Amino acid sequence: MLTEHDIYLFREGTHARLHDHLGCHPSDADAGAHFAVWAPNARSVSVIGDWNGWDGNADPLHPRWDGSGIWEGFVGAAQRGQAYKYRIVPASGAPVPDKSDPFAFFCEEPPRTASRVWQLDYRWGDDAWMAARSARNALDAPISIYEVHAGSWRRRGDGGFLSYRELAEALVPWVRETGFTHVELLPVTEHPFYGSWGYQTTGYFAPTARYGTPQDFMYLVDHLHRHGIGVILDWVPSHFPTDAHGLAQFDGTHLYEHADPRQGFHPEWSSSIFNYGRHEVSAFLMSSALFWLEHYHVDGLRVDAVASMLYLDYSRDAGEWIPNRYGGRENLEAVAFLRRLNEAVYREHPDTITIAEESTAWPMVSRPTWSGGLGFGMKWNMGWMHDTLAYAREDPVHRRHHHDKLAFSLWYAFNENFVLPLSHDEVVHGKGSLIGKMPGDDWQQFANLRALYGYMWTHPGKKLLFMGGEFGQRREWTHEGELEWWVAPMPGHEGLKRWVADLNRTYRDEPALHQLDFSADGFQWIDFSDAQHSVIAFLRRPRTGAPALLVVCNFTPVPRTGYRLGVPSGGRWLELLNSDAHAYGGGGWGNFGGVDAAPLPRHGQPWSLGLTLPALSTVVMKEAADG
Repeated sequence: MLTEHDIYLFREGTHARLHDHLGCHPSDADAGAHFAVWAPNARSVSVIGDWNGWDGNADPLHPRWDGSGIWEGFVGAAQRGQAYKYRIVPASGAPVPDKSDPFAFFCEEPPRTASRVWQLDYRWGDDAWMAARSARNALDAPISIYEVHAGSWRRRGDGGFLSYRELAEALVPWVRETGFTHVELLPVTEHPFYGSWGYQTTGYFAPTARYGTPQDFMYLVDHLHRHGIGVILDWVPSHFPTDAHGLAQFDGTHLYEHADPRQGFHPEWSSSIFNYGRHEVSAFLMSSALFWLEHYHVDGLRVDAVASMLYLDYSRDAGEWIPNRYGGRENLEAVAFLRRLNEAVYREHPDTITIAEESTAWPMVSRPTWSGGLGFGMKWNMGWMHDTLAYAREDPVHRRHHHDKLAFSLWYAFNENFVLPLSHDEVVHGKGSLIGKMPGDDWQQFANLRALYGYMWTHPGKKLLFMGGEFGQRREWTHEGELEWWVAPMPGHEGLKRWVADLNRTYRDEPALHQLDFSADGFQWIDFSDAQHSVIAFLRRPRTGAPALLVVCNFTPVPRTGYRLGVPSGGRWLELLNSDAHAYGGGGWGNFGGVDAAPLPRHGQPWSLGLTLPALSTVVMKEAADG
């Protein structure tokens, strides 16, 4: 199955379709499968499984003649669904635990760890989505992401997991009701420890069997696509767990990971770090990335923990890391890998997106590789998230002393193609829920969160919100159990959900809020200096001559009347959104549907509006078409 050209690309580190050649590939007949595994330091390799009583002498594989380190062979008795592993005897003769297949398409349900003989046959019905998704994933498109952990979004009545198919049927109506454009799934790649949320991956080509078969997962993606919803997967090329059946010391040597723990062991996560300088490992990871885009029609990959890949001293003290060949802290091999990865993704699937979770100031993460960038389509804006949540936690009486946190993000907002994330990481490990971070009594907490969401949805950048945040779950997220669905219908929670839905609808409908998310041409400050009243105001503009929007946020519990703000045109300005509306659980203060601009210059603008700013609110005014 492997040609000389395949071996050349494998050794070069540029092969991005290894899944077509390595692993287990059943024959077209009723039984039998071809097996191939990379184990260059093995003395012998055999396939053990259900069909041969797990006998290491029954089905030996043979090394290829070309010195690639690949062992292969045909096993006539293997049948679909049967479990198997590789029994590897290292050249050293020391025993190695039986290994699951690094390229397996399906695995046993944890805590069992064997791979399964499987095929990826499925009849897709998402042709319309696939034909049009380039526009849905474009940088000028409205992209509002609902982040979901499949095991804890909802549970069955008996507390068990929903299957992928059950999740599909329940998730689609909720996402459509709340208006998100994409769903991002925390890693569904197979992982032995459920409590890792999928971030300790062992099966880089297998959706976890906890929720069903590969075809069931295909149904989930297909069903979301058929209803106009994109799918993004969390993907983890930064580290892998040391479980005995996995990649660690795969053939008795440090094959996938660095041998020196200063390079090959992650002290923060107690996991192994890939050796990005080994070309075959680079090809393995690139193949995994493209596999999900190709075989599962996934629309994008959110690449986890990029900062830990870029820096050799990440989470390490002095003396615990090895500098690069120039004496620096940059992981040059990881940088080269990420560039090759993004080039391959955008070459093979230009209508998809890659998103970096990168928490430092590394330059040009979301800029093309030809200009010196890493080549990602977008990057999480962690600075915005930290500053905004720190500001929101402050008692409103103190916010005037922290006003700079609201404005600071606009100094760098267009340096990268940013996603604004309020993710799972902000509602775990004692951090509390989003609504729980807000100061004040119950009413003020909801008003604060509505105002924060209004600021987020009108701020330049794409949006991401973790499940439960859309209705203000009060309990911190836990992967054991489901969301607090019982509170969702309560007035404050229902009002918040309605506000999120209207924010998403307006974000989609108004070009000013998404067309120029990554360009300074789409944003203009009106006033960021009113720290005394904790008020900010800015314009969002579209690429074309469509109406501009004026956004005003009042982060104090004091309503303000006759608050005058400059605008670029006269005529009527319509009140498009108001987080204090009764429908959202607010007090009902507002501007009676709109305000006429007066020829009174303010803030460098020839006209101005005298507005009512409700307490703890975001108000959006829209320039009338004939303005």
